[in-house]
Order: sequence, then C-alpha cells, then structure tokens
Amino acid sequence: MRRIRAAAAGAVTISLLTAATACGGGSTGGGSNDSPKTLTYWASNQGASIEIDKKVLQPELDKFEKQTGIKVKLEVVPWSDLLNRILTATTSGQGPDVLNIGNTWSASLQATGALLPWNAKNFDKIGGKDRFVDSALGSTGAQGKDPAAVPLYSMAYALYYNKKMFADAGIAKPPATWDELIADGKKLSKGGKWGLGAEGSNPSENIHHAFVFAKQHGADFFTADGKADFTNDGAVAAVQQYVGLMAKDKIIAPGNAEYAQNQSVSDFAKGKNAMLLWQSASANLTSQGMSEDAYGIAPVPVQSGTPGTGTNVNSMVAGINLAVFKNTDNLDGATTFVKFMTSDGEQKILNTAYSSIPPVKAAQADATFNTPSNAVLKDTLAQSAAALPQVADESQFETAVGTAIKGLFADAAAGRPVTASSVKAALEKAQQQMPTK
Repeated sequence: MRRIRAAAAGAVTISLLTAATACGGGSTGGGSNDSPKTLTYWASNQGASIEIDKKVLQPELDKFEKQTGIKVKLEVVPWSDLLNRILTATTSGQGPDVLNIGNTWSASLQATGALLPWNAKNFDKIGGKDRFVDSALGSTGAQGKDPAAVPLYSMAYALYYNKKMFADAGIAKPPATWDELIADGKKLSKGGKWGLGAEGSNPSENIHHAFVFAKQHGADFFTADGKADFTNDGAVAAVQQYVGLMAKDKIIAPGNAEYAQNQSVSDFAKGKNAMLLWQSASANLTSQGMSEDAYGIAPVPVQSGTPGTGTNVNSMVAGINLAVFKNTDNLDGATTFVKFMTSDGEQKILNTAYSSIPPVKAAQADATFNTPSNAVLKDTLAQSAAALPQVADESQFETAVGTAIKGLFADAAAGRPVTASSVKAALEKAQQQMPTK
C-alpha cells in the first residue's frame, strides 16, 4: 500500500476506528445472498490515475460478468479517501461487497469485526491458503487469527535511478548504502535538478520509510506486546535520518515537503529527480512516458553491508489485499469474485498491468515475472522485507506518526533545523494521539 490519507483526517480516522471496534463494525449479520446478480467493488488507485485503473479493471470485470452472470459495479477510490471511506462503512454497515485494502491496514480493519474472516473453509472456496506465498499472508491480519483479507498484489520498495543522469555525473553504479546515496545525491543536485524525490505530505509513504529506517537502527515503533513506543532512540534516529535527506543532506527539493499524490514519480519520469524510492513503479513510469531503458532498479540502500534480515531490512512487505464485507448481500458472489481475481490467469494480467508481483505462487513463477527488474522486487520480498506491525492500532500509527513526519518535512522545507530533540517532541505528540488501552 502506498500514497496518503489526508492529514486532517487523522482524528476522524482514530475516532471512527474506536467506534467501529466498539460496535462490531456495523456487521452484526453473517451476510446473505439476497442480491445474487450484483456486486459493488471498491478498488484502490494503483495506476498513475483513476482512469488508467478503470481501463485495467473494467475488461476483467466484464469477463467475470460473462462467466458468472454477476455484474460488478466498480469504484476506484483515491488513497486520500480510502481508509476513512472504509471506516465509515464499518460503522454504518453501508459499504461495498468487496474492496481493496492496503495490507498494512489488515489488523486494524480486522479489529472492527466488519470483514469476512478467511478461515480454512473460505480459503478452500478459492483454491486453498497454500496457493499464496508466505510473505503476503504475513500481512493479512493479527497473528493467531484467521486472515481478514486475501493477498491480491505484492510489492516491495526499490531504488529507481536515471541512467543518463548518473552517467553525466560520473557515477558508475547505484548506491548500496545511505552514505553512498547521499554522496551521489549531492553530485546530482544541481541545475534545478535533485538527487532524490520524496512525498513529504504523504503520511503512509512517510511511515513506510520510517519503518525501514527504524529496522536498520534495530528499533520498532511498537513493543513486543503491541504498545506504542514512538520515542525510543532508534525510532527517533530513524525519522531524523529520513527527514535529514532534505533537512541536512539537501538532496531532496524543499517543494517535496508538499508532495502527496505521486508527484515524485512524475518528477522522476520527467528527469527532475535522479533517484526515486518507490513500490513497483515500472508501470506508473511507463504510463508517464519514461522508457524502461532510461532507468535502472536496485535494492534500497542499507546502513552498511547488503540487504537482508534484522538491521539490513530494506523494505516493508508492501501490497494490496482483497477483503469482503461480512454483511454483503451477495456472499457467494463475493467469494466467487475473490476466487476470480486471485486465479492464476487474472493474477498474471493484473500484476503485469501494475508491475507488481503476484502473491499467488503459480502466477509468480510465470516467466512474465522473471525480468531483471522483477528480480529485485522478488528478492527483496523473499529476503529483506518485513511486515509492518500487525496490530489493531496500526492505522492510527500511520496517521499519527506519518503526519508528524509531514510536519518535520515542512520544518525542513522552511529552513528550520530538524534535530533529535525536535523529532522526539513530534513523535511524543504523535504517541499521545494513540488510543489508550
């Protein structure tokens, strides 16, 4: 999952989730088949625009209707609206039948009680749980509980770099460590162009990077028993290092503090930035006119050494899951739709369109996904990615800490110092916004 929830929605998100948890998600029923010929589907915005998503998805939905007689009403929901739309639906009970969720939200939405649990019986209806890769299943809900959703698209972060800009700057290979990235970024930040792009106003994007930096500092934002721990030394160092790429190292343009909707991807495609840290960006870049020959793809840097587990984690386990509202009026149709979307054939079509990796084993093994660029993403998912905390408070964490980092980027853009003290103060304020147990 990537992109943003509007920062102002943070308090709304927290209050809605608290209400949803208290009322059982507005889903006291177990679903029915009262409307067997229709489904409503909320898809997340995966492409460069909502219109591109419609062009990708509608032919597949038409195919599903031809096969089953079930008409699917599609709505592609922007990331800025998606979580709050879902949470509103959990409290009102008036939601879609099937929906995409960012995999990092799985445990939070699971806690509302509004989503259909994917127990062994339900997994059997779509071909079995063992069809899916373990890393994708690890981001489907809290440990020890039946998953709240089924993996649909798997993604990982990679470093995209402009080959010509690197060659013109005399840089022979992509950076493998942050020190190397900073050194390269300074060589590339000249003439109105910048070394690296970022989305400083995007809370979710901020969280993804802060989480990885924290892992590399041997830290987490939650304790082992699921309590918020935002101000430990490793977490503070992580956020300071990330924001410091703009504040101290000055390889990110100050204007990126206001970016929240793929502007950094567009800047990279236009040659305004030489590097981009992004999830499975190839299809997005192609849609914006950038040739695949113009850029290279490398693992996200680590502090030292090579990517791996522990302090050499260099990505979160990114991706999109497919969920069913428990109170759907077409339970059988919704399950059939999930089976269709996760079938080997559809997985190849959809993940090719979005340059993501199929979480279904058979599809992932297809030659289509054995390209050099996909090799980086697949290796990262298999060897050096970690799942964000699968705790009920995860979505509040994204809002609170992601918005705090947004404020720190604003400070950096304005020339105000971003120190360990200012970072700790911002994270302490974020922790105070978390629900009390």
